[in-house]
Amino acid sequence: MELGYTRFNSFCFAFILVALLSFGGTDQSTCSAARIPTAADTTSTEFIRAQCNATDYPQLCVATLSSYAPTIRRSAVRLADVALNVSLRHARSASAMMSRMSTGSGRMSRKEAEAVSDCIDALGDSVEYLRRSLARIGKAKGKDVRMRINDAQTWVSTALTDESTCMDELVGGAKGGSKTRSAIRSQVVKAAELTSNALALIGALSMSSA
Repeated sequence: MELGYTRFNSFCFAFILVALLSFGGTDQSTCSAARIPTAADTTSTEFIRAQCNATDYPQLCVATLSSYAPTIRRSAVRLADVALNVSLRHARSASAMMSRMSTGSGRMSRKEAEAVSDCIDALGDSVEYLRRSLARIGKAKGKDVRMRINDAQTWVSTALTDESTCMDELVGGAKGGSKTRSAIRSQVVKAAELTSNALALIGALSMSSA
C-alpha cells in the first residue's frame, strides 16, 4: 500500500514539474518574441508627436503614425512617406467599401445612389494623385528634391480637394440620408483627415528643404 502511495506521489510530482516547465517555456518564448521599445523608438515617437502638432488632426496623426516609429526614426522624409502610405491605404479601402455598398444601392434613394457614384469617381481620382505623390516622395533625393516635394504637395492638395468634393456629394445627396451613406461618409471623412495630415507634413518638408 505504501509503495503504491509513493508511486502515486512520484507520478504527481513528475506531472506538476512537466506542466511548470512547459508553462515556463511558453512564457519565455512569448517574452523573447515581444519587442522591447528602445531609447531610439522613444525619441522617434517624440519626434512624430512634435511634427504632428503642426497638422489639423494631431491626435489622429500620432495614433496612425507612432507605430511606425522604428521606421521613421527622426526623418521628416520618412515621416511624410509613411503618412502618404497610410492615407493612400485608407483612401483605397474607402473606395473599395463604397463600390461594394453601391451594388446594394436599393437601400438608397436615387439621389443618394447618384451622390455615392460621384463620390466613387472623386475618391478614385484622389487615390491616383496620392499614388503619384508617394512615388515622388520616395525619390526625393539629389538636386531635384525640392521639385519632387513640390510635385507631391500639389498632388496631395488635389487629392484632398477630390475627397472634399466626395464629402460634399454625400452631404448634398439628400436630407437625413441612409445608414449606408452615413457609413460611407465616415470613411471618407477619415480619408480626408489623413490626407490633410499628410499634406501638412509634406508642407513642413518643403519648407525645410528651401
